[in-house]
Amino acid sequence: MARMTEPNGSTLQKSGPDEPRTHLGTHLPAASEPRGRTTIADGVVEKIAGIAAREVPGIHALGGGFSRTMGAMRDRVPGGQPSAGRGVKVEVGEKQTAIDLQVVVEYGTSISDVAADVRENVIAAVERMTGLEVVEVNIAVNDVHLPDEDTPEPSQGRVQ
Repeated sequence: MARMTEPNGSTLQKSGPDEPRTHLGTHLPAASEPRGRTTIADGVVEKIAGIAAREVPGIHALGGGFSRTMGAMRDRVPGGQPSAGRGVKVEVGEKQTAIDLQVVVEYGTSISDVAADVRENVIAAVERMTGLEVVEVNIAVNDVHLPDEDTPEPSQGRVQ
């Protein structure tokens, strides 16, 4: 179970992958809207961050080697949809979020420039759409995509 400490000293705990976090240990009232309370699931922030990261030129894909392989296999299944949150992990509190991204960049691009652009685009999209303050965006570059990696190799059939 993930725990995150808010600036007001309260501790948050998440009980499931897409369930909102609940207060632990403190009896401070939760932040609420005048006519109700809005909670944002981790999966929502993951999708927003994933889409925003993929919009940046120089990003080939998101995810580590294993997650990309499994995701590619799932995407080939009839009806399989690419996951917008693949390669994205988040921690969401009441007012803040922290985001970790695993990316693959295109060969020839400046990794530091692409990372800065991704960070800027992700922060802008998440803050605009959710109202959460993004306290950090950590980017792990796991691979460099080479231009010739997309060309299928000619296959020799067993029968002619």
